[in-house]
Amino acid sequence: MVQARSLDSQTPADLTIGAGYNNSVPHCFRVWHAGLGYGLPGVSAISLVEATELNGVPFVPAVPIAGPVASMRRGLRVVSTLVAIAIILSTGLAWGKFKSFENGILHITSPLLGAGGDDGAIDILLVGLDSRTDAHGNPLSDDELAKLHAGDDVSTNTDTIILVRIPNNGQSATAISIPRDSYVQAPGLGKTKINGVYGQTREQKRTQLVESGVSDAEANAQATEAGREALIKTVGDLTGVTVDHYAEIGLLGFALITDAIGGVDVCLKDAVYEPLSGADFPAGWQRLNGPQALSFVRQRHDLPRGDLDRVVRQQAVMASLAHEVISGKTLSSPARLDALQDAIQRSMVISDGWDIMDYIKALENLAAGNVAFATIPVLDEAGWSDDGTQSVVRVDAAQVQQWVKGLLNDQQQGKTEQLAYTPAKTTVEVANDSNINGLAAAVSQVLANGGFTPGPIGNHEGGHVTASQIQATKIDDLGAQAVAKQLGGLPIVVNAAVKPDTVRVVLAADYTGPGSGLDSSDPTALTVDPAAARPTDSSTPPPSPIITAGSNDPRCVN
Repeated sequence: MVQARSLDSQTPADLTIGAGYNNSVPHCFRVWHAGLGYGLPGVSAISLVEATELNGVPFVPAVPIAGPVASMRRGLRVVSTLVAIAIILSTGLAWGKFKSFENGILHITSPLLGAGGDDGAIDILLVGLDSRTDAHGNPLSDDELAKLHAGDDVSTNTDTIILVRIPNNGQSATAISIPRDSYVQAPGLGKTKINGVYGQTREQKRTQLVESGVSDAEANAQATEAGREALIKTVGDLTGVTVDHYAEIGLLGFALITDAIGGVDVCLKDAVYEPLSGADFPAGWQRLNGPQALSFVRQRHDLPRGDLDRVVRQQAVMASLAHEVISGKTLSSPARLDALQDAIQRSMVISDGWDIMDYIKALENLAAGNVAFATIPVLDEAGWSDDGTQSVVRVDAAQVQQWVKGLLNDQQQGKTEQLAYTPAKTTVEVANDSNINGLAAAVSQVLANGGFTPGPIGNHEGGHVTASQIQATKIDDLGAQAVAKQLGGLPIVVNAAVKPDTVRVVLAADYTGPGSGLDSSDPTALTVDPAAARPTDSSTPPPSPIITAGSNDPRCVN
């Protein structure tokens, strides 16, 4: 056994020796307290460990002995946190280096930010700024501008606006995208595109200050603060969520962070070539470096759904980035960790009051892929401003707030997989075990119209069934449940021979559901689960897909 001593409580706690540990060598380590409780006797909290051996040999923290732990989940978090700390130590991120990292980031303050966690969650506003400077105001080099296909135009548009929620229980994370052209009510501006709130407010404030005799430097600083506060308030009013933390990143930062992570995996439904953004990619799966990923997320021309498809691309890249970090590939690589630190210091602005170690600690809670990326509902993706001069994405604030509340509630209950499910993820085989010719083909057509992926159809070759049924690998298979609902509530039967992500429909003589011709339905008509149905109003687009970070296989997007 080795003994731990907390610097603040001076209470010893027994720890087991890690695998391969030399028990004959005396050990000692110090625990730095930051209010992150383990719920174990003797170690009330831990955030960063300085570990030394009395003989100078590096020490790796061991795993606490099982004791009066509140729950198995909490115990697993302890183990995972210690593993993360060991990784940090082994990569050389000691306390002094962490403080240097913190000091190198540009911090800002805002009176509009919330207290953080008082409502049961931490809410972060992540803003992507279309700027040609780094976070410290230094212009990008000509080489950097060329690699990023940034052009020469100076802009303060916020082309990426994402609200991230992490509940206090740490079991999930939700990233909600707001399309850049969303037509919203903004303080002091009236109705306008949300991506212009920051820049318009900033310019109004700067002009006012300069005309009143304030120096250019001071005017720019105060104007930038005013722009950020206007955007924070606008997002809060639109979503009904109080923003606790603010993070801002420019074009260069996105590319640098992507390269630091080691690139991202994406998948395209079709090949694209769009020279304005630099997007030139084949169809299918591919790995992108930083500048390529920036072109991938900046393309907005020649996309079927315009800005909405652009948002989905941003989400696909962020899901891949999150998956890379959660997988441990980044934290376990000293070179990647150093590159990530440099990228963040050069390109990010964050609000005061962040404890970065809290977010390193939170990684273990997201290992199951409970990270969802969603887009707010819109009324019209090709609408017009009230004065008829601008093409905008029309949204309804009341609808957005209700949707956000429901989504965040579902996520907090751990329903990520259910939220992200779509019929296209399920391949449906249809087998006819009746004497009704063409029944399997008609039902397969109904399901295809409902968004399911068609599989083989034909006569049933297994044992004769007397009642129609849905066969799947497990009774609670989401695809089986969706197909059963689509076909009028058919029972689900477990069949281990059915392939994963596949459902088999076996139709007996008793079937009278959609496609049978006995329910007054037309098998060629669209009979869809309401959650996946196309709206009756042709101007209202269908909801964007919800993407998760829990898969090695990226979802193919437009």
